[in-house]
Amino acid sequence: MRLSRATLSRVAPAARPLAEPRATGVVHLGIGAFHRAHQAVYTERAMAATGDDRWGICGASQRSADVADRLRPQDCLYGVRAGDEVRVVGSVRDVLTPCDDLAARLAAPETAVVTLTITEKAYRRDPLPGAIGRLVAGPPTAIGRRAAGPPTAIGRLVAGLRARAAADAGPLTVVSCDNLPGNGATLARLVAELCEPPLLEWVEENVAFPATMVDRIVPATTQADLDDMAARLGVTDLGAVVTEPFTQWVIEDSFAGDRPAWEKAGALLVGDVRPYEHMKLRLLNGGHSAIAYLSGAAHVSEAVGDPAFAGFLRRLMDDDLSPTLDGLDGFDLAGYKETLLARFADPGLRHRVAQIAMDGSQKLPQRLLDPARDRLAGGHEPRWIALAVAGWMRHVTTSRELDDPLADRLRGDGTASAAATVSRLLAIEEVFGADLRESRVFRELVTDCLERLNADGVPAALRALDAS
Repeated sequence: MRLSRATLSRVAPAARPLAEPRATGVVHLGIGAFHRAHQAVYTERAMAATGDDRWGICGASQRSADVADRLRPQDCLYGVRAGDEVRVVGSVRDVLTPCDDLAARLAAPETAVVTLTITEKAYRRDPLPGAIGRLVAGPPTAIGRRAAGPPTAIGRLVAGLRARAAADAGPLTVVSCDNLPGNGATLARLVAELCEPPLLEWVEENVAFPATMVDRIVPATTQADLDDMAARLGVTDLGAVVTEPFTQWVIEDSFAGDRPAWEKAGALLVGDVRPYEHMKLRLLNGGHSAIAYLSGAAHVSEAVGDPAFAGFLRRLMDDDLSPTLDGLDGFDLAGYKETLLARFADPGLRHRVAQIAMDGSQKLPQRLLDPARDRLAGGHEPRWIALAVAGWMRHVTTSRELDDPLADRLRGDGTASAAATVSRLLAIEEVFGADLRESRVFRELVTDCLERLNADGVPAALRALDAS
């Protein structure tokens, strides 16, 4: 029997939704597992804490109808397991497919907030000459440009803003929840590039793009997870997600109009998100990338279970990443790092390393290359970062199935020398910029690490680096 409002009585009372929204005030682009385990949970808790039931969510899928097919037959209910706690979440009211009219939803007067989890690569500009302002999937026909593919998420957002402006539907806050530094400003800039002058003027006067930092580990749901959720709930749930107990959301307090009281659900509203953003991107996400490209493990917990590898992560965090963080006065950074390692070691998450390794060219700059720049600028050698970058280089040149938007440019034949591989990849300016390509110190560090990895493997490379 499938989870739905009709079968909700079969679920234990303690696991039923905390709130039942009566209106749809939030539209979310990219309604994958992370959103369902993070922002949707905060939104439901905010409604429960305040009794304000206007903040139901309409999710929109960009690439397929899979989530809609899973959630619509369940009245958009789904379960979240966080550690041993299981709860059905009821904040999602509808899910749109790529063929549905998203612009009409964005133009509805009751919509006050748009949130996005569209992944880092969706913010990448097309680097081809003459394509300024175009995005990876091609410019959307909805904004009157020649189509080179399906509309992008940002193109669909702009089409919705155009419809909202035409409807005079009022101000809107657009909240990027993707792992990018300055994600609000980045999104605002990309939206502006796709707006004609009258629409751009309206956006500047009526739309806010606050920056955010989100943190919760949400692995891809497996069939075993679905089977476990069915046993726990007593009904079949094809939209279930599994996550960890830890969750964090830091939001820049800059809104164009009304919003859910997310702070009542534990979110932190601040004047400047950047210190928290750098902390999370560099320590958690940087640590994840190091695991993905060096550990050889199938799951994160297996990698951290190796004392030598766990020691490497500590050195990476303490020696190369933490010194690049500032603005965290009063924050227990040492405690945060201990919590991170404990989260990584949680065997219940089954966080696949292959999932983290995807799209590395889009993730490495924020996670590891920016802190490498900071260390170099301070006269230090980012040795542990260099090892992780060398691991990525080995991965992209030898992987049989490389999932990355720059895959064709990254692949190698696996026979080139370490020096040749490093030179070729450092020349990809979208990843390394001109500064790291020209840095003799960085080039030599990465080349040395890649030579050690190729010759002796990861354990020997870790030992050699630790002894140097």
